[in-house]
Amino acid sequence: MNEAIVAVALSVAMHVAWNLIARQQPSDAFPLWWVLLAHLLIFAPWGLHALVSEVEWTPAFAGFLAVSAAANVFYFTGLRKAYEHAPVSLVYPLVRSSPLLIALWSTLLFGETLRPSTWVGIAISVLGLWVLSYSAMASGSARRALPWVAMLATSAYSLSDKAAAASIPSLAGLFGFVSVGYLASWLSMCWTLKRTTGRWSPARRIDTRALLAGGACIGTAYVLVIHAMRFLPAAEVVSYTNAGIVLASLLSIFYFRETQDWRRRLIGAAIITAGLAIMAL
Repeated sequence: MNEAIVAVALSVAMHVAWNLIARQQPSDAFPLWWVLLAHLLIFAPWGLHALVSEVEWTPAFAGFLAVSAAANVFYFTGLRKAYEHAPVSLVYPLVRSSPLLIALWSTLLFGETLRPSTWVGIAISVLGLWVLSYSAMASGSARRALPWVAMLATSAYSLSDKAAAASIPSLAGLFGFVSVGYLASWLSMCWTLKRTTGRWSPARRIDTRALLAGGACIGTAYVLVIHAMRFLPAAEVVSYTNAGIVLASLLSIFYFRETQDWRRRLIGAAIITAGLAIMAL
């Protein structure tokens, strides 16, 4: 249990760090393309070797890997489409409402039993996420953005990752597993760039330090999430990672001085925190 909490805390810190790095980069540089490439260059050779050599490859495990890779592609594609219609601050909290779906699928499909306090905590934290996205839902922009595609994809890869983790003995193997999904997503981004810009890569490059830091954080953060799923239900782990949204909201208001709708955002962050506290207690 303590190991899971430490893993989630480190994951949240890395995820927030990666997002702070990304917001400093020009959007037309397509930072996610560069950071996924950096992850693949840094971690994929080591991780894929461990994945191939350590794991007993069964049809079930291959199926989990295929589902996870496909869901990653749908997640990043859905997120990109959503951002064309609504800003990140409005769409992303809706996407992060996935613990409700994860809890439902894990109960119906895998027979997992969650504590009543977990259900209550998830429901309250998701209410807080919806408070953060209230403006988008009221204006209808979130519906046009279709954040539900990315939300469904998150629930799919979270459950397949948890199921696959039981067959992966080491963190190195988890890096390999994540790298397969990231490779599929990166190739999908290359194809999208080619169709929209005529180029296989972005026209601009991001800062070298941002490239290295983002490449180190983005995959490692999710490997830690999967590792935490060895000890806790997937819905609970993914809910705890929403602490990153609370931290990002506080930084946005008090450090970056982005004070638009600050009262509603603080209320949403407080509700999320209350839900997570109920689960933790």
